[in-house]
Amino acid sequence: MHQRLIILDFGAQYTQLIARRIREAGVYTEIFPCNTPTAEINALQATGIVLSGGPASVYEPGAPQLDPAVLSLKRQDGSPMPILGICYGLQAMAHVLNGSVQRADAREFGRAELNIVEEDPLFDGVPQRSFVWMSHGDHLSALPPGYRLIARTDNAPIAAVKSDSEPHYGVQFHPEVVHSEYGRSMLSNFARHVCGCVGDWTPASFIEEKVAEIRKQVGQDRVILGLSGGVDSSVAAVLLHQAVGDQLTCVFVNNGLLRKGEWEQVQYTFRDHFHINLEAVDASHLFLSRLDGVTDPEKKRKIIGNTFVDVFDDATERIATLGGQRARFLAQGTLYPDVIESVSFKGPSATIKSHHNVGGLPEEMNFEILEPFRELFKDEVREIGRLLGVPDDIVNRHPFPGPGLAIRVISDVSEAKLNLLREADDIFIKELKKHGLYDEVWQAFAVLLPIQTVGVMGDERTYENVCALRAVTSVDGMTADWSVLPSAFLAHVSNRIVNEVRGINRVVYDISSKPPATIEWE
Repeated sequence: MHQRLIILDFGAQYTQLIARRIREAGVYTEIFPCNTPTAEINALQATGIVLSGGPASVYEPGAPQLDPAVLSLKRQDGSPMPILGICYGLQAMAHVLNGSVQRADAREFGRAELNIVEEDPLFDGVPQRSFVWMSHGDHLSALPPGYRLIARTDNAPIAAVKSDSEPHYGVQFHPEVVHSEYGRSMLSNFARHVCGCVGDWTPASFIEEKVAEIRKQVGQDRVILGLSGGVDSSVAAVLLHQAVGDQLTCVFVNNGLLRKGEWEQVQYTFRDHFHINLEAVDASHLFLSRLDGVTDPEKKRKIIGNTFVDVFDDATERIATLGGQRARFLAQGTLYPDVIESVSFKGPSATIKSHHNVGGLPEEMNFEILEPFRELFKDEVREIGRLLGVPDDIVNRHPFPGPGLAIRVISDVSEAKLNLLREADDIFIKELKKHGLYDEVWQAFAVLLPIQTVGVMGDERTYENVCALRAVTSVDGMTADWSVLPSAFLAHVSNRIVNEVRGINRVVYDISSKPPATIEWE
């Protein structure tokens, strides 16, 4: 077993970043709600614990509180459990240890200069002065008994603390965000130096261990995987094929909402390149007939999800008993953020829009679920894909919504509108790749708007569609900034679309960030 750090989540927007930064140090990390019973935490046999930030104030009614028993936990060898409290995590520690947490005279958000006042393994390799990222309205006004100051900033006299007797630390800033210059080093130092982790968890070790685990779990049984052509399901298909070979069958459904050339490319890649058993089902007419006249985005998603279930169910029933042996396992590309969301201290997020994960497969489908990536983040899946030899154009592919182009046609969906959008989107993506910009943005796509505008082409008046281009930078899609693409590039793309896509005479560029907007338009 690999050594493991656990993070107790107090509702912070940055909790996943903490886990990712520690994993970058080669240490396996998992996230649990802050109200996880102490007995369960103890049973996890962790090597160290991180207490996340959070939006609450410790003295407010209903605010999440730290169970004092957590601070008394021991490791399996009987040594004290190393603990690092971050922002609210520090305040929660101080609150139960009789320190003083008060509303700050001035809230501190943004960059601050950290001044280290005492050398410590937590700051190994960190200059005495560096910039960190603050995001808090409360702060410590008095240290808990038995703790001492090890760093400060101008607005936060108590910016980092350490216990005199236990390997317990707290920082008021956020080392997990990129704006903290040496934040990665601090989290790595906590994992490697304070907790003593050897850092042996890597994507390569994951592949070796997961392949062995899948072989043991599956045995001689058969596996069915719903293949979308996206990163997660594609890498899952290659990993499963390495583990069980021809016991795997992939089902790829054409819902009529795919990008240009995608239907043919996915079949070529997985049948001809990887030699994976692939059942390709063209149900495009069924999807489009059910979507006819529908404009409400939530209704679109539900129709697409339910139709997918019908088609996928029929396909799996046909292939489930091939060779006289019924398939036992259904594989899915579930990622760790999905798992975290389902057990979050805050509960599932408010429904901004329904997420589409194969429509939510019905329970009566008689399969055991196999989720090889349920403990991984997207960037880790990409790295595993590279190690498995998955082509770069799949591994580096931008996220694509399950409902496909249906939610990028901002009106009722028709084959004619989809074809316009496919052509415009294909031009945008190809030009991003040609100019070396594709990998600099997190997601990029075209949207067909439900309006027509007047134009002049060849001395004639036109009345045609408007296309919007969208490109964003992000880490995980939870927040995003619009990409500042060169104006000359945008002008070139606009010119190509208007000249080459008959039916579009105007192109606009979306400069909205998330929040307040979402990345997709529907």
